[in-house]
Formats: sequence, C-alpha cells, structure tokens
Amino acid sequence: MTGGTRRRPRAARRSTVAAIALMVGGAGLIAVNTYASASETNETNQSGTTRLAAGAAGSTVDCPEVSDSLPELSEKALAGVSDELAAMDTQVTDAYQRLTRMGTAPGAGEKVKGEVLDPLEKSRAESIGRITDSIGKSTGERPSGLDDLAACEVRTAPGGTTGNGSGDAGADGKDSGDKGSGDQGTGGDGGTPPAAGGENGNGPEATDFVDIRTVRPNVNRAPEARSGASRGSFSVDCGVNENKNYNTDNVIVAPGVTNGAHHTHDYVGNQDVNAFSNNDTFAAAGTSCDKKGDKSSYYWPVMRVQDGTQEFDQNNDGGGKEGNVGKILTAKQAEIKYVGSPTSKVVGMPKFLRIITGDAKAFTNGTANANAHFSCTGFEDKVQLTDKYPICPKGSDVVRSFAFQSCWDGQNTDSANHRSHVAFADANGNCAGGFKAIPQLTMRLVYSVPTPVIANGQVKNAYAVDGFPEQLHKPINDHDDFISVMDQNLMNQVVDCLNKGRNCGAGTPPENGNGAGKGDDDGGKGNGESDDKGGQGGNDGKGGNDGKGDNGKGDTGNGGATEAPAKGGTPNGQDEAKGSGSSGDEAVKSGGTAGADAPRTESTVASEAQRAQSGANPDTSASPSAVSRPEGGEDQEPAGSVNPAPQAEGSQGSLAETGSQLWPAAAGALMLCAGLVVLLRSRRHTARR
Repeated sequence: MTGGTRRRPRAARRSTVAAIALMVGGAGLIAVNTYASASETNETNQSGTTRLAAGAAGSTVDCPEVSDSLPELSEKALAGVSDELAAMDTQVTDAYQRLTRMGTAPGAGEKVKGEVLDPLEKSRAESIGRITDSIGKSTGERPSGLDDLAACEVRTAPGGTTGNGSGDAGADGKDSGDKGSGDQGTGGDGGTPPAAGGENGNGPEATDFVDIRTVRPNVNRAPEARSGASRGSFSVDCGVNENKNYNTDNVIVAPGVTNGAHHTHDYVGNQDVNAFSNNDTFAAAGTSCDKKGDKSSYYWPVMRVQDGTQEFDQNNDGGGKEGNVGKILTAKQAEIKYVGSPTSKVVGMPKFLRIITGDAKAFTNGTANANAHFSCTGFEDKVQLTDKYPICPKGSDVVRSFAFQSCWDGQNTDSANHRSHVAFADANGNCAGGFKAIPQLTMRLVYSVPTPVIANGQVKNAYAVDGFPEQLHKPINDHDDFISVMDQNLMNQVVDCLNKGRNCGAGTPPENGNGAGKGDDDGGKGNGESDDKGGQGGNDGKGGNDGKGDNGKGDTGNGGATEAPAKGGTPNGQDEAKGSGSSGDEAVKSGGTAGADAPRTESTVASEAQRAQSGANPDTSASPSAVSRPEGGEDQEPAGSVNPAPQAEGSQGSLAETGSQLWPAAAGALMLCAGLVVLLRSRRHTARR
C-alpha cells in the first residue's frame, strides 16, 4: 500500500509561522522590559543623587539628641549624666532591632507604635528624668525642655536620606547639600519596609556609593595666610594599629560603660584606652607613637568590607550582633599632622583635652556637626564626599580625612555635649571671641579597598565605616576621636614649630642642615624638636643645628624669601634677624624679600593630610570643616566658585560594567527584530501564492 504525504493547510502553516514570530518578538520585548525595569528601580533626582524605588530601602529609629541640650556641668555631674546618655543609646539600638524584626503586613504601623515607639519613649523619659534630677542636684536648677525630647519616630529612608550633602564646602565651612526632600515615614502609615542593603540588612545600600570620576570638583580654597600666621606643621607617626588594638567602648562619650560606642574602634597612640581609663591611666600607659612623649589617644571607627568574612567579633556586641560585619580593613597609611592657624600664633593644647570631630549619628541628627570627608588618591584636591562612599578607579585607594576643631575656650578639657569647649575657626580662619587658636589636628587614613559593584540597584562587595546599627552605615556618620596626652616639652616643640613656620616631626626632611638639636633658633641653641643629635653644618657659616650653633642671624620666614637676607641667612630659612621671626613678610626686616602668601593647604594628591578650615557658629558650636583647594590643580573650577557635586549612581561606572548591563537589552532588541522579519517574510510568501 502506497502512502501519500499530506500537506498541511496554508492557514495552519501561516498560523505556525506567525506564532513563531510572535514568540521571538515577545522574548525580545521581555528582555528589553526587564532591563528597563531594573534601570527604573533607581530614580535619579535633579542633583544627580540616585535613590532606590519606594519599598527597597530601610527604616530606622530617629530620636532627638539629648546631649545637645545640656547645660555646662561639673565633672561629677557629667559622670552621672554620661551613664544615662549611654543607656539611651542602648535603648535606641534595642528599639531599632525590634523594628527590623517586624514585617510589613497590614496593621504593622500600629504594632510598631505599640511595641517599638511607645516603650522607647517611656524608657527615654525615665532616663531624662534621672538626668534632670542629677543636674538639679549639681547646679541647683533643673533644666527645662528635656522632657520634650523623649518621643521618637520611625524614619523611612525612601524619598530622602539625610541629604545629598556632597555639595561644596561653602564659605562658612558647612557643606551646602540640602537635606533629602522626600517624605519621612512615621511608622504608623501601614508598616515599615525592611532594612535594605548590607550583609546584615542595615546598609550600606547602592545609593551610598558613587564613582568618583562622575563627581564634579567641589573643593574650595583655604583662607589666605596673613602676617603673624602660624604656618608650620608637626607630624607624628603612631602606626596604623598593626597590633589590632580594638574595642567598642567610648571613654569620651560613655566613660565607665562597656560597649558605649556600639561599634569597633581602631586605636593608635595611647595603648591603654577603654571605657574605664582615666587621666592617670593615660599618663602611665605606653604609646605606639614614634615620639614617646606623645601618649595621646587617636581613635576612629574601623572600616570593613562586607565580603562574608566571619571576624573575631561576629557574635559580639558592637560587632555582628549590632550589624557591623565583614572583614576589618587596616589602613595602609595613617598620617597624623598638627597644623597652624592662617591668622595667628597658636597656644599649646591643655593636657587631657578631649575632642570629637564629626557625628556618629549624623544620619538621624542632621548635618550640623557632620564632618566626614571621603575621597580617592589622585582626587583629594578636587573631590571630597560627605555622604557618599567613593568607588575609586583601578590603582587608586580610598581616603578618609579629618580636620579637628582648632579653637579652644582656654579653660575646659571637655564639656557636657563634648563640643562646646572647642570650635572650628570661621571662614577667614579666626577663632570666635574668647577662644584661642590651638594646633589643629588633621588625620588622613588610606585604605586598599576591593571595588564595590553596583548592579540593578544592589551593591556587591560593599565597604562601610562601623557605626550605631540604626544609622544604617551611612558615610555621613564618620567621625574621629582624640585625647591629648603630650608631655609639656613635646607640646612646646609643636607650638614652636608651628609658630616659626617650620615643618617638623615624622617624615619631614632636615631643613638647611636642620638636625634635631635642642632649643630655639636664638643664635646659640639648635632649633630641633627632640633630644637627638642635630644635623651638621648650618647656612650661616657659624655651625649647624647640632645643639651648638645657631641657624643664622638673617634667615627668612617660611613665606620663602626670593633674595638672600642679610647677615648670611638663606632664602628658605626659618627666622628673621636674631632668630625671632616666623613669616615671609617679616623676612624683609633682615634683608630678604617675602614670598607670596599662598593659600594654606595640607591636601596633596599623593601624600599629605587634608588641611581644613571651617566656619564656627556665633555660639561657638562645632561645624563641619571646609576643605581647602590648592592652586594649580588641573580640571578645577575657577577660584571662589561653589559648585554642587552631582553624585550619579548605579550604572555610571566602568564601560565593562555598563556593557554587562546593556547586553540583555541588545539581545532582546535583536530577537524582536528577528520576529518581525519572520512575520513579514511569511506574509509576503503567502501573498505570492
């Protein structure tokens, strides 16, 4: 039996071809829309700051800062108050952890109020009551208004973070970035979205990072140095915490309270610093600094890369239990430098002076005391970020820099809010009435950081500074702490070096045969700063700075004379006639020609610490430092310009990253085109039949 082959009806064939065409085209549409959806997950505002879509970012507990409203207190009263303030930090941390365990089901808002906010307000009210009682017993007058600070709210990150505060450091020294313009949730409007980003769910998120190459220059010039300025610098080498001296205490803010910081600190300098240390233990401790007369404590929050590493504190308070997770990174450089004032001589710091720069709670407190500065090597003189972590190009390292308050009230080594006894200079470099210029501590920390990757609104390989868990690891919270424990001889040397315009200390080469002889440049004693033997041979023909000869009777000031001064001095010496001058214009008195008063800066592309001068409010409260812009940097904005720095996020990284995100869309477009071609060819073929 012979069998024939049945031909399928034309209509069926046409339907099959059309179906194939539609499937191919549909797949293309899906790919295109998938890419578009991923791209639209991030919403970019006019300033260039990218935000995650609503529901993707987290919520946190936002409480008023009680310490900012306290009057000045005696040391005894301050101790009791500090205990309660530390207890309130723990209350907020516990409330935040309860918040993160709650879902977003209908009615969750009422649950948040009943189980988080109401109990928190009650416990805070009790602590505030004890603070008020303690102050009343100490001063005879109970402070008013503190009771109003008990209530807290739930702050929802979508719609606005603390601000896009990467704006220029303005003339008053305050970052000009505005607070986020989005709405802040209250926790009572239908629940709270889960915390987003970060290995432990409390940040950082993709919007906390920016490719530094996309940010416009935003660094301003420092005030010009005037006649009588203290133009010198004094560097101290205290290491990078190679011996891993860590703890989660904060002896300044929470003395006597274990885990008072709720995050881990690196410590260099003084080697006996914990919650229970005091001035006596500081004085008796050892130091990691090269100058053994410096037992000062320099400490800052550790930086971690969230790579899944189980650190030693993974299951500890202040560590993994409070959201601080990942591998602790040790800085490859920790440059500590004291610099002078552009308007006056400086006086010595009092022993045991305590200073905090920045605000560990700036995300919820606002930016009034924020003083974070992040950049990359090769970009420091152009870009400084306050509320973004930089993504640095290959071969460039992440840099954290700090400039501490440089004005002191002349009396107190601490204050109730740990701020009002010191202040920043104003935009012109002047200290407010009654305050004295002191050596300004600057620090520069350099880290080799694995490059974070931003894709589809998520960050992989994130890094972050440790912080209170409810602060969501935002970079704006970066801060630094300092307790001055220099012996009087070394502090005198620092002051002398700064006021005479010399560059002294660790890593500074000898100047004109400058060794490290003893004493001042007074014509008979060397001008070194330690007990080591000085260099041989000065430039005045009368012996070097080896403790026997002077540095010349006609040396000019640090401004840099352009002509040889009288009596054998050299153009780049330190002092005017008889060794008493300090500035370039004073050099004219002894026959030299003063050099130009260039803007003072300690920020260089590769090596020097960030120098900052910033504005103080009339009430002498601390404010963020403005970052000085050196002259002559390429690609810089015109002098005096103030240009906000747009911080684009997400896919604005490398070409390779951009290509990896675009290829699904490209493939989808090709599939769509192929489907259309098949469909058209089918119709033409049918028409010919």
